[in-house]
Amino acid sequence: MSNKTTLIKHRREAGFFTLQHTDKHSSARAGVIETDHGSIETPIFMPVGTEATVKAVHLRELLDDVKAQIILGNTYHLYLRPGLSTLEAAGGLHKFNGFPRPMLTDSGGFQVFSLTGIRKLSEEGCEFRSHIDGSKHFFSPEIVMDIERSIGADIMMAFDECPPGTADYQYARKSLNLTHSWLERCVKRFNETAPRYGYHQALFPIVQGCVYKDLREESAHFVSQFDAEGYAIGGLAVGEPAEKMYEMIEVVNAILPTSRPRYLMGVGTPVNILEAIERGVDMFDCVMPTRNGRNAMLFTSKGTMNMRNAKWQTDFSPLDPDDNCYVDTAYSKAYLHHLFKAKELLAMQIASIHNLAFYLRLVKEARAHIVAGDFTAWKAETVQSLSNRL
Repeated sequence: MSNKTTLIKHRREAGFFTLQHTDKHSSARAGVIETDHGSIETPIFMPVGTEATVKAVHLRELLDDVKAQIILGNTYHLYLRPGLSTLEAAGGLHKFNGFPRPMLTDSGGFQVFSLTGIRKLSEEGCEFRSHIDGSKHFFSPEIVMDIERSIGADIMMAFDECPPGTADYQYARKSLNLTHSWLERCVKRFNETAPRYGYHQALFPIVQGCVYKDLREESAHFVSQFDAEGYAIGGLAVGEPAEKMYEMIEVVNAILPTSRPRYLMGVGTPVNILEAIERGVDMFDCVMPTRNGRNAMLFTSKGTMNMRNAKWQTDFSPLDPDDNCYVDTAYSKAYLHHLFKAKELLAMQIASIHNLAFYLRLVKEARAHIVAGDFTAWKAETVQSLSNRL
């Protein structure tokens, strides 16, 4: 690879990431990402808006209650529905869904992993059938870059293959070689094109390598050569033990440049997030707050609750005893329990908003303790509370 020809171009003139604080007793960091749609204080959690919406959550609730600084969309899903012609006619995803703050697009690599049985991988790309109507489509690195340009997210992901956490070494090696080959083509296409809607877009390469230390190290070194504005860590929380995930994060972050944000894709529980922050991760996304919320699980400062359990039927206390961790004090445990038992749609909405607000509050508190210099002690105490099942 020639650094002179494959460095990622079109950098943001005013600077993209500023590292502001590093914890004295761990690798935890606090910084700020600057995009043309606003600033993002890290560490940060990104609500998942796969199909141009965060499920069961209104825009005003995302902005005012959840206080989302950035949300995520998915290239595979948005390409299939509503489709590029609609997004382009609207002026990009920001104009289409009305979210005025930064957005990030996953490249669809995880769908390459998850569509086993209806997709075919090759060096050229991935042929797959739509889960909606069975129609046949093809993604190459070049096509994915063009799609992400059309969607118009502030941060674009490179196209990769995400192997399962249980993959053997031979498969992981073959997959990594494919991801690295695709990355070179992504960078080339990214450099040949420009944003469609007049604002800056950053491209993040993705570190892969499954649970194998040498492959993770190789991948971290490889992607670092492109001098990207940020880097993602993929292929974790896909079936491997949590301790192995933490080990791989440490391996990768020891190599990735400290002057760039690190994004751990698809992770995870509140405890996972705090453990990863301690190991130097800056950005997170996961469907867990909304998916689990729609299925009656609430995350609180004292642990998790299944709101269908009969124990909450006459508990008229607030959803969370910490005033800072829930959105509306009018809702009690007994009321939310009733809504779920009655199968009222409002139950899913309240739980989703509550969980997202809790996640955003958690990373905000983590940032405050990093800045204050007592993150490690706070994290240890908080992890103990979050691990409870109430």
